[in-house]
Amino acid sequence: MKSGDAVTLSTLRLLLAAIHNEEIKVQRELRPEEIHRIIATLCKQRGEAIDLYRKGNRDDLARKEEAELEVLKRWLPQRLSDEEVKNIIQASIAEAGAQGVQDLGKVMKLVMPKVSGRSDGKQVSELAKALLAG
Repeated sequence: MKSGDAVTLSTLRLLLAAIHNEEIKVQRELRPEEIHRIIATLCKQRGEAIDLYRKGNRDDLARKEEAELEVLKRWLPQRLSDEEVKNIIQASIAEAGAQGVQDLGKVMKLVMPKVSGRSDGKQVSELAKALLAG
C-alpha cells in the first residue's frame, strides 16, 4: 500500500478474498497446498482472460490481466521441470503397477497430489499418456 503499486494491491486483495471464501466454504483454515491450488486457478483464469481479450482487440485489458498474472506467479511454488514430472510419473506407474493407457486414472490419482500447484494438470496427463503408451 505504501509503495503505491495499485496492481499488486488489488491482486493481493483478490487473492485474499478467494482464500477467505474457500475457508468459509470448507469451514476450516486452508493448508498451503490448497492455497497454491487457488493461486494456480487464478493464474489459469488470468491466462484465459488474456487470450479472450487479445482476440477481442482489447490490449488494454490484456495488459492489466498480464500484470495481475505476474503478481500471482510470485506466490506460486517453483514449477517442476518436464524431467522432474516424468520421474514422478514413472515412480507412480511402478507404484500403481500400471500396464497401459487404461490405467491412466490410477496413475493420475497418485501423481496429482505430488505435483499439485507446481505443474499443469493437462501437461501431466499428456506426459503420463505418452509414458503409458510406450
